[in-house]
Amino acid sequence: MALTPGTRLGPYVITAPLGAGGMGEVYKATDTRLDRTVAIKVISEQIAGDAELRARFEREARAIALLDHPHICAVYDVGQQDDVHYLVMQYLDGETLAARLARTSEPLTLPQVLTIGGQLAGALEKIHRAGLTHRDLKPANVMMTKSGPRLLDFGLAKLRAAGPISLSGMTQLAAQPPRTAAGTILGTVHYMAPEQVEGREADARTDVWALGVLLYEMATGRRPFDGDSAASVIGAILKDVPPPVSTRVSLIPRALDHVVGRCLAKDPDERWQSAADVGGELRWIASSGGEQPAGMPGPRRARREYVAWSLAAVLAIALGVALIRPASNSATPPAESVVFSVYPPPGGTFRSQGASVQTPQLAVAPDGRHLVFLAAGADGVARLWLRPVDVAEARPLAGTEDAAAPFWSPDSRNVAFFARGTLQRVDINGGAPQVVSPATINLRGGSWSPSGVILFTPDQVSGLMRVPASGGTAVGLDLNVGNEGNLNFGARWPHFVADSRRFLFQRRGEIEGHVYVGSLDGATATLLVATHWGAQVSEGFLLFLKGSTLMAQAFGPGDTLTGDAVPLRTNVAGGSSGYAAFSTSKTGILAYANPVRAVRELRWFSRAGTPLDLVAPAADYVDFRLSPDETRLAYSRVDPVTQAPDVWVLDLRRGAVQRVTSDSLTEASALWSPDGDELIYRSNRNSASTQLYRMAAAGVGGAEMLLSDAQQREFQHATPIPTDWSRDGAHVVYHATSPKTGFDLWALSVADRKPVLLAQTPFNELHGSISPDSRWLAYASDESGRYEVYVQAFPVAKERWTISTGGGSQPRWSRNGRELLYLQGDGTLMSVPTETAPSFVTGIPVPLFKTRLAGVDAYRLEFVPSADGKRILMSTPTDEGDRPAITVVVNWPALLKKM
Repeated sequence: MALTPGTRLGPYVITAPLGAGGMGEVYKATDTRLDRTVAIKVISEQIAGDAELRARFEREARAIALLDHPHICAVYDVGQQDDVHYLVMQYLDGETLAARLARTSEPLTLPQVLTIGGQLAGALEKIHRAGLTHRDLKPANVMMTKSGPRLLDFGLAKLRAAGPISLSGMTQLAAQPPRTAAGTILGTVHYMAPEQVEGREADARTDVWALGVLLYEMATGRRPFDGDSAASVIGAILKDVPPPVSTRVSLIPRALDHVVGRCLAKDPDERWQSAADVGGELRWIASSGGEQPAGMPGPRRARREYVAWSLAAVLAIALGVALIRPASNSATPPAESVVFSVYPPPGGTFRSQGASVQTPQLAVAPDGRHLVFLAAGADGVARLWLRPVDVAEARPLAGTEDAAAPFWSPDSRNVAFFARGTLQRVDINGGAPQVVSPATINLRGGSWSPSGVILFTPDQVSGLMRVPASGGTAVGLDLNVGNEGNLNFGARWPHFVADSRRFLFQRRGEIEGHVYVGSLDGATATLLVATHWGAQVSEGFLLFLKGSTLMAQAFGPGDTLTGDAVPLRTNVAGGSSGYAAFSTSKTGILAYANPVRAVRELRWFSRAGTPLDLVAPAADYVDFRLSPDETRLAYSRVDPVTQAPDVWVLDLRRGAVQRVTSDSLTEASALWSPDGDELIYRSNRNSASTQLYRMAAAGVGGAEMLLSDAQQREFQHATPIPTDWSRDGAHVVYHATSPKTGFDLWALSVADRKPVLLAQTPFNELHGSISPDSRWLAYASDESGRYEVYVQAFPVAKERWTISTGGGSQPRWSRNGRELLYLQGDGTLMSVPTETAPSFVTGIPVPLFKTRLAGVDAYRLEFVPSADGKRILMSTPTDEGDRPAITVVVNWPALLKKM
């Protein structure tokens, strides 16, 4: 039954048909709750009554909803109305790859083939790690959008635990493009692997075959296997070897022949064994120019250590040229750039501090000789590491534990950084770090001028401050922009331009952020470009992020931009604090980091630490909360496209998920109301700061602001992060930053919306948790020199007890108030017996089990106990997540010649 415009399916109104496939019709529709355009896939009437096919439809909904990748079409909802079963998906504006190939009758360019192929390989790798195979990868199921390709139509996706494919017949070829026939061969015949057409088991390598067919067709404009009927195409698939790509199109590197040929190996064991392998080879061809002889495999991950020293020798030669080249554009740079990767120390990972969306943090020295980055080694302690650019090893900088946001002195001899509530500096040649100025942990970057002035943002209230690099009293700036007045509130990520007076800074506005040029003399600031992240000037260009693309635009006299901004590199990380994960030297060196994604899974654990049921697969979860009746889970997950978290609700009984917020900035820390009908969460979508909002948990209706910027300025705090909602519904507890005291604890009265101060010291107070009888408040404070857990009376602190003995954070009460759980400093989950009536009584902390959670983060929540106390839901790191690298480009201006 075709649906007509105006038809309602739950909260969705059909507006137009979009197309049809083997599983049903697709329509354009409007989500009346969030006022956004969506795509709705409706199962066809012919197969609606078939239980097996309907189950496949439901499986598609559950499988895709758990996938989070910039090149996979997102699923928002699944529903049923009367006899109509439907799936609600992201609406994509673009054309399919099939339409693109048919429209021009020309192959794609080599850069397009490599870029699109690499992006599709990344999407397939995400699918395979979730236990799925697509099984119907073809140009008609790839939508080309402005942000790159998106994989569509998982109607043929299969859980690995499912049985083998049933081959019951063949269909004649349709003209363009053939539709998958229900009850016959699963998949479109031109793109099917030999094991599929023979009815054998399909796995991830089956998708690798289809990816090879797509690469061949994109590069040549022809399918590698073709014929007048399905039988003739199948015969070619089983017997023929297509001509190499380079024999059909000139200027195609033979390295691509090798990649495609191995994708199309008849035996799955002889193919690339993962889509990640294919993506790695395509990226290598793109970065190397493809000069590798045919038949020779590209560099593999396992060989990185073996090539490191020879690479260092090459870089030493390249750097010899780069380092003596003047920093201006007057000299002619070398013709080509050199690209290499830097990885964390052995057994370690890159780390980040002070943001919901985290990125690797790095800085290149002005002379280009060293790279500094934040990472944890095998001991799990985060500190700064120093890596000479022409040497394959990094060493830790002593005394930089818990550091964040490093930046260099102009002479490249010192590194400044933030740690333990202070701005510090350290000589890279040795010596203990020196404190320059106080600064809270809610830092927003710094820059060091040639005249010895450091600009930095100590918190989200004060804006930019200046202080002598030798130490002293920090003072605020006056940043004026025409009629907008002083824009110092919310200013962040400063970067000195060419002298000791002018600097860039970034500030968020009501709709989007902007980068300005300011001056230490207080002159009117100049607006440069719209972006949510900080920017830098290098080699006469302004470098800034648009989404995850690093852009370059000519920056001339008078602080003006000329010409068009051009994309320089893709897949560059940007954090929710406005941190842009790239850095440049004065000698033409660029370093940048890829986004960190899919690093944690939500899983139940027993009190002994035994892993139990998986609730949600690997993704970048900021926080999560169980509803009062434990039937739903509200969580914040970083969107890989916007690089910002949104709030989702997962129905734990049915497995259905619903996206509650969809802004391009941060929306996180959702709390359930005691009756489970509402959520309170934080968002910075309307200003440079963060506000608290309330909305229906079902996502119906708009969001209501509970705590505004004006109220926060009145009470001199910012960045409210809600952590608990009292059982009586009267108060929401949150921690927020103050210019002088760091994070403090507050309670917002839900009735009159007035903040009440709960705990404020010169130190940081975090993670407030209210006892079930609303009489006591547990929280973490670093007043002793490390974070410990305390309990005090609520809402007036008449009494206080120290709970933890070996460090602690994230305290959580049991449902009956007789137990307090918290994370010890080494990541051990601890249990403390408590009594809350008639007075508070505490026992001795007892270890439950050692977790993989460590460190204190003001922005993230990592565990929640069940109501009966028998299970713990945790956001645990996995080995399946992305292992981001820092990419270093020597002579990056040469990249502009390739644009």
